[in-house]
Amino acid sequence: AKLPTELNVGVMLEVPGLMWQLDALLPIIDFLSVGSNDLFQFMFATDRGNPRVADRYDVLSPGLLSLLRSLVRRCEDAEVSLSLCGEMAGRPLEAMALIGMGFRNISMPPATIGAVKSMIRSLSVASLRDYLETLYDLPDHSLREKLRSFSRDHGVNIVDT
Repeated sequence: AKLPTELNVGVMLEVPGLMWQLDALLPIIDFLSVGSNDLFQFMFATDRGNPRVADRYDVLSPGLLSLLRSLVRRCEDAEVSLSLCGEMAGRPLEAMALIGMGFRNISMPPATIGAVKSMIRSLSVASLRDYLETLYDLPDHSLREKLRSFSRDHGVNIVDT
C-alpha cells in the first residue's frame, strides 16, 4: 500500500472555550470544522431538546452569528479551511445565513440537500453579505424574521425542512 505524502490535521470546534485558543491553533492546523449542535448548546447553556427552554435557543441570534462571522474571518486570514456540520446546515434559512457570512463548506443530512441547494441557486450572496453586516450588532433576540424578509424581498427560495 502506498503511504500518503502529506497528512492534514484539523480541529473540531464544539466548545466555546476553543474560540480563545485560535491564536495557538490556527497556525498549526489545516482545517477547522464547527460542530454546531454541541457548540450552540454550550453557548446557550441550555438543553436544545427541552421544550421549556427552547424559545431561548435560536441559532439565528445576533451574538451567535457574530461569533461565527468572527471565526470565518479568522480562518480566512490564517488560510485554514473551514466547514460546519449539524442541524443548522440542513435548514435553508440558517444555511442562507451561513453562506452569507462566508461559510463555503457545510455538511447536512441527505434529506435536506434538495431544499438547501434550491435556496443556494436562488441566492445573491453579495446582497446577503452586505445585508448581514447591518444586523450583527442589533439587540434582537433572533434575526430569523429579518432573514425571512430578506429571502422574500430577494426571491430566495426558502422551503422549511
